[in-house]
Amino acid sequence: MKKQIFFTVLFFLAALPAGAQLYQPGEVLDYRASYKAKFFPNTEVGSVRVTTAEEEYEGEPMYRIVAHGKTLPAFRWVMNVDDKYTILVDREELKTRRFESDIREGNYRFWSNYVYDWPEMTVHTRWQGRRMVCDTTKTMSLTPRSMDPVSLYFHLRSIDPATLQEGKTEVLEMLLEDTIRHLRYRFLGRETKKIRSMGTFRTLKFACQIGTSEGYSFTDGTEFTVWISDDKNLIPLYIESPVRIGSVQAYISGYHGLKYPLSSKIK
Repeated sequence: MKKQIFFTVLFFLAALPAGAQLYQPGEVLDYRASYKAKFFPNTEVGSVRVTTAEEEYEGEPMYRIVAHGKTLPAFRWVMNVDDKYTILVDREELKTRRFESDIREGNYRFWSNYVYDWPEMTVHTRWQGRRMVCDTTKTMSLTPRSMDPVSLYFHLRSIDPATLQEGKTEVLEMLLEDTIRHLRYRFLGRETKKIRSMGTFRTLKFACQIGTSEGYSFTDGTEFTVWISDDKNLIPLYIESPVRIGSVQAYISGYHGLKYPLSSKIK
């Protein structure tokens, strides 16, 4: 399977503006990622932890959301991954102020930083790879739909389920270094979903697709399906994406510090 597709799925959970009630200091969400194919059993290969805390940045109160993903020890000889994403969100305006990623995948290294200037509707991006002599910078224009990958994660958690229309499609913008990718999602309806080692849940099901950097072309974009808990927490519970041979999944494996009871759990 292609590493790019695998980690797009893995970090969608750690990588979807949101209502204030969803930025819950002390919340911890743990996920496992697995791969399966016709002659290959469903095998756990990676993990992601998403944490939310409070801190100050330049004298202003912020939410700090960290998503840390890595391969499990038994598979690090195949693909040793240790990736970390961090965002700071203004607690009053609920807008991202900074985003940073530190990507370590085998010999590959990549670092990026975004600084948002919402009054001017611009974002200043800086990134550097292992073989780059110096940082590369670029300033891009923002729209109200522009988000970094982690902010995008919280967007689906802000949806009012009462407003969902089955089959309706929405498009969001995702910032990636020097370009803007487009994420299209469509509500497929409600579904009861069994999660490995966690139980059975009532969920909201979405079909998602990340478009190419050329614009709104989704013909060769990455496709995946996401199931979100049908309760006030709106936690992403399960993600699945097809690859050339088989499929990859990411699913919740633990949680604590939720603001609301996980009432979507049936058993």
